Amino acid sequence: MTKPLIIGISGASGLIYAVRALKFLLAADYEIELVASRASYLVWQAEDNIRMPAEPDQQELFWREKTGVFQGGKLHCHRWGDVGATIASGSFRTLGMIVIPCSMSTIAKIAAGMSSDLLERAADVQIKENRPLILVPRETPFSLIHLRNLTTLAEAGVKIVPAIPAWYHAPQTIEDLVDFVVARTLDQLDIDCVPLNRWQGD
Repeated sequence: MTKPLIIGISGASGLIYAVRALKFLLAADYEIELVASRASYLVWQAEDNIRMPAEPDQQELFWREKTGVFQGGKLHCHRWGDVGATIASGSFRTLGMIVIPCSMSTIAKIAAGMSSDLLERAADVQIKENRPLILVPRETPFSLIHLRNLTTLAEAGVKIVPAIPAWYHAPQTIEDLVDFVVARTLDQLDIDCVPLNRWQGD
């Protein structure tokens, strides 16, 4: 039986990255443990004038509606402040964790070993248990502080996949650009469930 994958959604701009990642993972029948940070609720409101529900069962329906995947996979949502949840413990076995998109505030707290909410605690658990942790920062430009925090995490074995799209796969839509980043992110876990025209050489 495949272990679940944790998806963390922080308050960075670009929640479409989380939606597309969930869409492909659920369609591929993965089991997902999801935690959205407190700030992500504010970003939904600011970017799309959408109010994300706080109750886990209502939030599951919210994400199913956003992805358009009503059947397939398993989705278990957690409250951002529930530090007693399963994913807060190293004894709860997982495939690893992806934080997509990942704010620089979240990166700073993870780099410093702080766990002020469930997302940060779950990320800290992946590091201490030597499990894969992939962060998708969505920020520009990077300050020296950002770069130092990212370097600290990379030295601890964390994979950093910035939300930087490519054009060699001939993207035609915004979703094509987003899906490139999602595919490269999932590549870090050897998960291949995103249709992508990969580089074949000249």
